[in-house]
Amino acid sequence: MRPIIIAHGGVGSRNSFSDGPRKASEEALKVLKKTSSVLKAAIRGTVILEDDPRFNAGTGSRLRMDGKTIEMDASIMDSNGNFGAVACISNVKNPVLVAELVSQSPHLILCGEGATKFARLHNVPVYNPITPQTIARFKRVKSDLRRKKAPLWAQKWVKKPFSSLGIFKDTIGIVVSDGCGNFAAANSTGGTSYMLRGRVGDSPLIGCGIYVGKKGAVVTTGVGEEIIRTILAKEVYEQINNGMNPQKACDWGLTLFNKQKIHSHKRIPIGIVAVNRTDFGIAATHQMAVGLTHYKK
Repeated sequence: MRPIIIAHGGVGSRNSFSDGPRKASEEALKVLKKTSSVLKAAIRGTVILEDDPRFNAGTGSRLRMDGKTIEMDASIMDSNGNFGAVACISNVKNPVLVAELVSQSPHLILCGEGATKFARLHNVPVYNPITPQTIARFKRVKSDLRRKKAPLWAQKWVKKPFSSLGIFKDTIGIVVSDGCGNFAAANSTGGTSYMLRGRVGDSPLIGCGIYVGKKGAVVTTGVGEEIIRTILAKEVYEQINNGMNPQKACDWGLTLFNKQKIHSHKRIPIGIVAVNRTDFGIAATHQMAVGLTHYKK
């Protein structure tokens, strides 16, 4: 049997950025070969993408609409039932590492200031993820606001027009199969380009942005609110659990959004990657940077 590892850079991430997820999957495979731990492999791959400023996680995270705050979500899960997540955590470099620490605590999810204090108790150093690129992205967001292309919810809640969501970089994630029936997954995100402080997406929610069971692993990316409503990762996993090929299961997952659009002419951005013991699936409504690694003896 052969391991299969898939990492992605988020729905909307450029195909030309696939070297990032490819590096993540290759590094994950090295850890898998060294430790035989699917979970450690998934975490390592996620750290690689969190440290790559091209992707919306860790150092590449987006500013909230106050223009000064970064709040990040992340989660980890494996087929032995281990799960841990953080939501709206600030001032750490790698949220996925704090999610791992949470999985070793009595809790499953920690959020906000409590999650950040928990990180400090475990000697996770203070890190400011705001970079010049972060500020430049937010300036483009403010410029878009002035163009008055506005989803109605944004006009109502923020009292300012938002631009169209368009194609955006979202949650990064990874799924790992060791080929022997052990699975793990992890994901991480800095949110979306347009979000209020305190907003939590699908990434840290079990069954929504991530799900792992005895038959496979699934992670999702896209508009978190719609993914949460659909409980997407669990729905796709159940198709795999019932014998569906992972590719068909991912394609099926996209059909749940066929009639939903962010505007009359734009389909909701959704991406799904999945593995079972012998195969994998990748599906997305828009371009998505992906790295796929097989172990070759």
